[in-house]
Amino acid sequence: MAEGEERIELKFRIFDGTDIAHSTYSSSTTVGTIKQKLVAEWPQGKTVIPKSVSDLKLIHAGKVLENSKTLADSRITFSDIPGAVTMHVVVQPPVTKKKTEKNQEDKQKMNSCSCTIL
Repeated sequence: MAEGEERIELKFRIFDGTDIAHSTYSSSTTVGTIKQKLVAEWPQGKTVIPKSVSDLKLIHAGKVLENSKTLADSRITFSDIPGAVTMHVVVQPPVTKKKTEKNQEDKQKMNSCSCTIL
């Protein structure tokens, strides 16, 4: 860690209200690195379990954080209340390409127009 680098205390709240991975992170830590930790430390016995980092979305102050950005880049805000900053974690598996391609074909069929002049 670089000299004078800021540390941020974070906890992450999942869909059922459980807080996980409560720890202090360097402001240079990337969102992708935190997601890897969340996947590794995901509580056992939950009905929804992420299979990979791409299944998770971190939300802070109404914004979905990007994997490549650091905590400092994401402008994590501190509240006046002492304690950890809470981020919400949403598990949302990515849509497969097959469904996307099929949906695009369906949209094209629905948007197509034909005229017949008699």
